[in-house]
Amino acid sequence: MTPFGARVRELRALRGVTLKRMAAGLQLSPAYLSALEHGRRGRPGPGLVRQVCAYFGIIWDEAEELQRLARLSHPRPVVDTAGLSPRATELANRLAARIGKLPEETVERLLAELRKGEGG
Repeated sequence: MTPFGARVRELRALRGVTLKRMAAGLQLSPAYLSALEHGRRGRPGPGLVRQVCAYFGIIWDEAEELQRLARLSHPRPVVDTAGLSPRATELANRLAARIGKLPEETVERLLAELRKGEGG
């Protein structure tokens, strides 16, 4: 599941909206919306994020947060290390190979380290 997908699912649960009802409201298929939530589709475009915000009546900071989550929700990110140090390339390759095996606390620790200085 992607960060965007997790937030959409949370919003649906908080408001008691079924996936089928939301999909109909957004004029999407339930299968597509489910795939988007679970990270089996690419990151949502800005237009779809705006539709989701309008559907839930989300504005201001919460809308910006949903846009930020959408940007961080590509299910198959590509890391281009061309021109970076050999250690940076090693890091990218080791992370790609092991990310699925990392304990959740390690993922949280790495995320906290990467978030330092970027405000979120």
